[in-house]
Formats: sequence, structure tokens, C-alpha cells
Amino acid sequence: MASSFYDISVASFLQTVTAVGGFLNRTVQYCAQAGRNPDDFVGARLYEDMAPFHFQVEALSHHAVYGIEAARTGVFDPPGLIGAQPFAGLQAMVAQAEAALRAYVPDEVNGWAGRDLDLQIGPRRLAFTSETLILSFSVPNFHFHATTAYAILRSNGVPLGKRDYEGQLRVRAA
Repeated sequence: MASSFYDISVASFLQTVTAVGGFLNRTVQYCAQAGRNPDDFVGARLYEDMAPFHFQVEALSHHAVYGIEAARTGVFDPPGLIGAQPFAGLQAMVAQAEAALRAYVPDEVNGWAGRDLDLQIGPRRLAFTSETLILSFSVPNFHFHATTAYAILRSNGVPLGKRDYEGQLRVRAA
């Protein structure tokens, strides 16, 4: 069976958003055991000219949910950035993104496939289809920010591994 638009968009985002929620939870557990404060990670960066951890979490949440919304509405219109907030707020943001993604119905999402979308992003006007928007814009941005969030935590001592990032694999039934 071929993959559906729902499979390549919502289901793919859900796999990683759920994994991000998991590694944020592991960070809180690690901090409790190590006597650290998870809020200390909020402003952490991989390099001084890179955006901080809180931005990475906001951006991955926005690209997942508002990438799908753009396929539905034809407009990529994420809300403005909140900025630095307590670690628990970032966990809540990821939980909200997961809930929003779970609310999408596969048949409805599959009905959005093949749409032409012209998005205005800053000064650029980009011509997409629903599929190319997700695969060439939202997915790369989403994974960049998810990977960077993971790397910030890992580089600051949180004991995470590759499986924490992979999340629940979508394997075929035996």
C-alpha cells in the first residue's frame, strides 16, 4: 500500500513530537536525580549565534501543527513566538502540539493532498503543493529544530540516545 498524505505528514510529525515530549520528560527526571534545574536549559544554545533551546521547541511545534494547517488552509500562519518560559511551559507546548496533531482525521487530511499552495514567507512567495510544502519546507524545518533541541540537551549532560529521538517506530504488522 502506498503512503497517504496523512502518513507522510501528521503520522510522521506525531512520531517525533511524541519522542520530543519523551525526551523532555527524561530531562526533568535527570534533573531531579542530578540536582539540576530544567529551567537552566531554556536559554541553552549549541553555539552563541544559534537560537536557544526554547526557540527550538517553539519552532518544531509550529512547523508540525502549522505546516498541517497550511496544507488545510493554504496559509502558513504560526502564532508569534512566546520566547523564554519555564521548562514546564515548553513541555506543555509539545503536549499541545501532540494533541492538535492527534485531532486530525486521516480521511480529511488525505483530502488536502494535491492542493496548490502559494505561501508568502517574508519577502518570498513560494509555490507549493500540499505534499511539497510538507516534504520540502515543514519536515526539514521541523527536524532541524527537533534535532537541535535534542543536541542542546545532550551536550549539556542529559543522558539521551538515538532511540529517544526516534520515538515509536511505525513498523508493519508481522
